[in-house]
Amino acid sequence: MRVIISAGGTGGHIYPALAIIRKIEEKEPNSEFLYIGTHNRMEKDIIPKEGIPFRMIKVYGFNRKQLWKNANVLYRLLVAKRICKKWIREFRPDVVVGVGGYVTVPVLKAAQELGVKTFLHEQNSIAGKANLMLAKKTDLIGVSFASSMSQFPKGKTVFTGNPCSENALKAIPMKKEELGLDPHKKLVLMVMGSLGASTVNEVLVDMLGKVERKPYQYLFVTGSADYEEISKKKFPSNVKVVPYIDHMTRIMKETSLMITRAGASTLSEITVLGIPSILIPSPYVPNNHQYKNAMDFVLKKAAVMIEEKELTSDKLLEKVDEILLSQKTQEEMKINLKQMGVTNSATVIYEEIQKLIEGRKKDGNIKRHS
Repeated sequence: MRVIISAGGTGGHIYPALAIIRKIEEKEPNSEFLYIGTHNRMEKDIIPKEGIPFRMIKVYGFNRKQLWKNANVLYRLLVAKRICKKWIREFRPDVVVGVGGYVTVPVLKAAQELGVKTFLHEQNSIAGKANLMLAKKTDLIGVSFASSMSQFPKGKTVFTGNPCSENALKAIPMKKEELGLDPHKKLVLMVMGSLGASTVNEVLVDMLGKVERKPYQYLFVTGSADYEEISKKKFPSNVKVVPYIDHMTRIMKETSLMITRAGASTLSEITVLGIPSILIPSPYVPNNHQYKNAMDFVLKKAAVMIEEKELTSDKLLEKVDEILLSQKTQEEMKINLKQMGVTNSATVIYEEIQKLIEGRKKDGNIKRHS
């Protein structure tokens, strides 16, 4: 299989794209890939390290506050689309896959104009503007949330789940002792990510000063930016503070409760692993999509949500106790999570892409018009 894939800007787009690539490699080891990303975002560092051929285009998102700047944005999109057409003709992909971010717009538009089959994946419950723009002419669309299917054209939208979920299931559990934790105590894992995390971290620090007598332990992943300052503070003996953890899903498999943001990839992992959670959605993301992601879980009684503007250390501590001191609440959340999850998401996406390619072989070759 020959695949051009594009996703950019955040890990929430990039890591699902990587999960799709790895699944295709697993199923068809002789596959070839070309990843097209932006010149100034995370993917330019992540993708080459993964050993995947990578090319960059210079594109920018629309400026909603200074509209006069969008003339240059449109110009860059047109230039990028022309460049992508050249690369598509050279690479001759069987399919072009978009996994979110404005970088996908010129890539998929170029493919659509050349007659190459296209597949889109939407990770969030509220569709991103790039995906909505591309959906009409895209051949097939996969969504992570069943509730978001109505936002895309009927007849070509499939509930696939998030491809990161399969990786979570395959992860080898990490023993708590590896992190200096008690193997017999319930673990509360606290991870906020980077965007706007400092404000929330202050509340978490305050809460952790009050947990000495609690019958469970806390692992606080601060992020590298805040670790030095937070690590200077004194915490009770049942609190462990670290800057980051490689392969987070390994310790998630040993976690009784997670306190986290509501990014799509994290939620997909929580879902398939059946981890009760307290979600604090980031208000700093486009379309407030983390709040809407979290609400999807709250309405299904699969998680608890506290908005950042309402977050206090006492409220958070109260919610932790409500969940961990009630076996009934934990079991209810786990059952509801199981009903929401797609455990073989990457495989489902691979199979849908394979069907598209078979359709292309019947339809003919890449169109040669510009």
